[in-house]
Amino acid sequence: MDKVKILDKEFKLFISEKRIQEVVEEMAHRMNKELKGQKVFFIGILNGCFMFVADLVRHLDLDCTITFLKLASYQGTSSTGKVKRLIGLNEDIKGQTVVVLEDIVDTGITLDFIQKQLRGYEPAEIKLATLLYKPEACRQDVSLDYVGIEIPDDFVVGYGLDYNGCGRNLRQIYTIIED
Repeated sequence: MDKVKILDKEFKLFISEKRIQEVVEEMAHRMNKELKGQKVFFIGILNGCFMFVADLVRHLDLDCTITFLKLASYQGTSSTGKVKRLIGLNEDIKGQTVVVLEDIVDTGITLDFIQKQLRGYEPAEIKLATLLYKPEACRQDVSLDYVGIEIPDDFVVGYGLDYNGCGRNLRQIYTIIED
């Protein structure tokens, strides 16, 4: 589909399913190489990352644990600027390599928040991975270790990303059509 309508907004195709899968596989291969021999603790940030994490871990050949945290900072098509922790971390990550998996980094507020929280658990190191990155929108000093695709500061939906809870099931990523 070249265009989709979600609730009251129209979106046009931005990143194909094929391109997404290529990028995810490339990222996994890089992680396999760089993290080989380490016990790695992957933390996916819900809700948006579920498709990215599922596809990524299918390509990993690492001794790893996978869990999820649920945080929220979006309302409608823009960030609220505040992060609220909804579901916490129950596992012991002390001394382990932690890789935080995000669907998208725009303002960087969520990653800055989670990175500060995770440091209190004393991991050996924290690495940050994101499928999509909006460098123009980033307001926090976050150092990303793995970036899939840099995109402009446009609202996107699909492949786990939503508009007011809808559109996560789309296999491709779409960008909003402004009126």
